[in-house]
Amino acid sequence: MNRARSGFGLLVALAASTCVPSDNAGPPRIGAPAREYTANTLAGEEVTLESLKGKVVLLNLWATWCTPCRMETPYLQSVFDEYADQGFEIVGISMDTGDAAEDVAMFVEEYDVTYTILHDPKMRGMELYQVLGLPATFLIDREGVLRWMRYGPIAEGDPDFLRALADALD
Repeated sequence: MNRARSGFGLLVALAASTCVPSDNAGPPRIGAPAREYTANTLAGEEVTLESLKGKVVLLNLWATWCTPCRMETPYLQSVFDEYADQGFEIVGISMDTGDAAEDVAMFVEEYDVTYTILHDPKMRGMELYQVLGLPATFLIDREGVLRWMRYGPIAEGDPDFLRALADALD
């Protein structure tokens, strides 16, 4: 009987230790550190969010087949063109699955994208950032803190986005 109780206690302690929430539990929170994320360039080179500290980063999860993503890309490119010289970086991460690097490259060429494009064919970013649909965008300040986010496309001239971007760039 004593063994059963001590075994039960060990089981409860083990279960409790595995239920401790991580920093990545639940949706991302404004004011919290951005979740560490790694994806690859189309050439296969690894890029981490950590490596971009010191810049204001707009992390944009998208896909070539996503119509709203296609609609917002020209606006994102214009924002990048306007603010890149102020330490602003857009990192567009394609959620196209499988061997879609060629499709992603054609998209980049078609839309004249000059900001950083990465590929996450296993769609790890969807789970990490609790994304149910694309696009999803996260503004990260120079210290790596999440300052603004949007599930869905950013409308051209969106005042909330532009205010958050101006604040992050200051």
